Amino acid sequence: MLSRLMSGSVRNLEREYLCTVRLLDDTEYTCTIQRDAKGQYLFDLICHHLNLLEKDYFGIRYVDPDKQRHWLEFTKSISKQMKSQPPFTMCLRVKFYPPDPAALKEEITRYLIFLQIKRDLYHGRLLCKTSDAAMLAAYILQAEIGDYDPGKHPEGYSSKFQFFPKHSEKLERRIAEIHKTELILFKNSLLSFKMTR
Repeated sequence: MLSRLMSGSVRNLEREYLCTVRLLDDTEYTCTIQRDAKGQYLFDLICHHLNLLEKDYFGIRYVDPDKQRHWLEFTKSISKQMKSQPPFTMCLRVKFYPPDPAALKEEITRYLIFLQIKRDLYHGRLLCKTSDAAMLAAYILQAEIGDYDPGKHPEGYSSKFQFFPKHSEKLERRIAEIHKTELILFKNSLLSFKMTR
């Protein structure tokens, strides 16, 4: 009787897999999935966990044993797509950048896309002109430390942040300059626009 109970629980364990998904904020979401679970099931679990409603921009990525990256297909079984043995490890990532970020309705969506841009800049995967990279880095600086304040932000304050795999002092100065002047001017123009309405 005991051996039959034990063999039944072993069979149940073989039908369930442990799965860990690394989120964009570097936290991990761990769950148990059935052996025949499709990618959509896991994606829906993660979106529910994050309260993410604007799902179309995101996907789940995994790396195979040959170090090749793949997007998890939502209509197929997870276990058949994975070329490694459980437990499975995957990552939630932005699959498509929105054409108009201002049209995003949810704060969590904007935050996750911000984290992806920050990650892609840092790892050198977001290719853009130096001027655009400096502007994006200044926005990241703004999000991290707020408005420029001469009392809080001494000369070289932006050097504490690593925006790119490598960058020059000239680019670092340009990022600080944008943060000090252009973002303040932009914010002030928005405030004056709101006050005139």
